[in-house]
Amino acid sequence: MTVERIFATLGTAAALFAATNLDDLVVLAVFNASAQAGGRPRRWEIWAGQYVGIALLFALSLAAARGLAVLPRNWLWLLGLLPFGLGVAKLVSAVRANGQEPPPAVTGLAGVIGVTVANGGDNLAGYIPFLQSVTATDLALTVAVFAAGIALWCLAGSWLVSRKRVQTILHRWGRWIVPAVYLFIGLYIFGKTGVPRWL
Repeated sequence: MTVERIFATLGTAAALFAATNLDDLVVLAVFNASAQAGGRPRRWEIWAGQYVGIALLFALSLAAARGLAVLPRNWLWLLGLLPFGLGVAKLVSAVRANGQEPPPAVTGLAGVIGVTVANGGDNLAGYIPFLQSVTATDLALTVAVFAAGIALWCLAGSWLVSRKRVQTILHRWGRWIVPAVYLFIGLYIFGKTGVPRWL
């Protein structure tokens, strides 16, 4: 493999990761704000959940790119149910809290993985065409870029909530922002994947 091909693959993989995971920064900020306020999910659960969730999405995309029918396109909307349901639950908790901080919507590793996979379900449309034509070397480079990208995203999510202005906003409006983010993610997935007409 030539140096030019290596740099082209690295650049493409970095652009693909950034473009498909921009919305994940908001989710990571929410996770970190929840961790800061109530201790759950723990920091290691956020990091591990991101790695496992994106690894699952990548593996599904690779399988689909190799010709396996992983999940029919008309069923992808189901991925929106998890964040939407979390948004509803968090909104109900915020209303019932009477000004007190409601419990976090995601409290452990499984929840972080679930939200990461659900939020990244629409990423399959970007990953699958890219992975259909990659060589083994391209694949190894792409995995390395994605691994570095996840670390960078986790650090950025933590940094966002460490800013004093962000902390002030989250302290004042966090109990409403968090459910709004989850509801928006669910609705975004529904819109992107197409909800069946009978719903």
